[in-house]
Amino acid sequence: MRQLLPDDVIWRNVRLATMDPERNTPYGMVEGHALVVRQGNILDIVPESSLDAVQGKTFDMQGRLVTPGLVDCHTHLIFGGNRAAEWEQRLNGVSYQQISAQGGGINSTVAATRKASADDLLAIARARLARLIKEGVTLLEIKSGYGLDLPTEEKMLQVIAALASENTVEISPTLLAAHATPAEYRDNPDGYITQVCESMLPLLWEKGLFETVDLFCESVGFNLAQSERVFQAAQALGIPVKGHVEQLSLLGGAQLVSRYHGLSADHIEYLDEAGVAAMRQSGTVGVLLPGAFYFLKETQRPPVELLRRYQVPMAVATDFNPGTSPFISLHLAMNMACVQFGLTPEEAWAGVTRHAARALGRQATHGQLKAGYVADFVVWDAALPVEILYEPGRNPLYQRVFRGQLK
Repeated sequence: MRQLLPDDVIWRNVRLATMDPERNTPYGMVEGHALVVRQGNILDIVPESSLDAVQGKTFDMQGRLVTPGLVDCHTHLIFGGNRAAEWEQRLNGVSYQQISAQGGGINSTVAATRKASADDLLAIARARLARLIKEGVTLLEIKSGYGLDLPTEEKMLQVIAALASENTVEISPTLLAAHATPAEYRDNPDGYITQVCESMLPLLWEKGLFETVDLFCESVGFNLAQSERVFQAAQALGIPVKGHVEQLSLLGGAQLVSRYHGLSADHIEYLDEAGVAAMRQSGTVGVLLPGAFYFLKETQRPPVELLRRYQVPMAVATDFNPGTSPFISLHLAMNMACVQFGLTPEEAWAGVTRHAARALGRQATHGQLKAGYVADFVVWDAALPVEILYEPGRNPLYQRVFRGQLK
């Protein structure tokens, strides 16, 4: 055991679900060991017997379960307004096309987000984020994409930066300017992509407001050629990419993401074997978003068996957004991933820890309980990891630790 210092903190009498695949146990489970934290990082996992004579700050967890902090690797947390009334219209038989013609759909969210002040967006987002934090989330991604012009995309990213500065959770900001064609470019989507590539992306990157570039490559979004222009612009600046792909149809978007060594391909309900093979080759994570699948009443499930066969990491995320996944609960997303997509509970846990961390480019520091990793973890009033996703709505969180501090 390493020499301990007076300021080291020890969590004792715990059951550790490390999510470390090198442990070769379900959930990377370790019994009879303690977790030692130094200056915000995990120093070591050591046998309890080696700590008998240790003096210092300790927490006795009385046999509770400890897991890595949860990671929500795909959210649209910042937006103005909501689309509840539209959802009611759809349930009453009004078509999406009719709603869109009345100014609804994504354009209504864009209008509300453009109109809202940064302070208003921050207050709303802070309340939403608090719900994820209470579930044990310590790292999440937040996308822009409801501005679709330079001032509003920048406003959204500034709000994300303000949330991150509060130091209660780590945030990975993503530029999703290529989310949809705004109304003012309705007849000129190529012109809008030019605006994204030549103006929004480089100017906002120069200001240090985002880490990755995302886009919506789909029949109702942008085609392969338009999407590749965005990836080329990002690649020229050395910016990592990811993509919303193969959600509603098979366009080859996953293969495009893979050619640019994208961090993740998200949704992927219509993904085929060629796309899976390309993701395996590039190391791209598949992000499953069961909330949208449920809310849209989709029937085409992601090819989970193919992803397993090719050993493509599968992350799970909320996809929280106003139009297709209004669910701020990663516990619920884990449950849905098991019930709707056929993941095992252990796969769902890997999907919100180590695989989700990989989807954000943080696989060397987050998503596992392991020496050298960031000390982000959760103590649960539970004996087994499956309990956290078994009963959505019941939250057995006992302690949430962020950077080694109780939060």
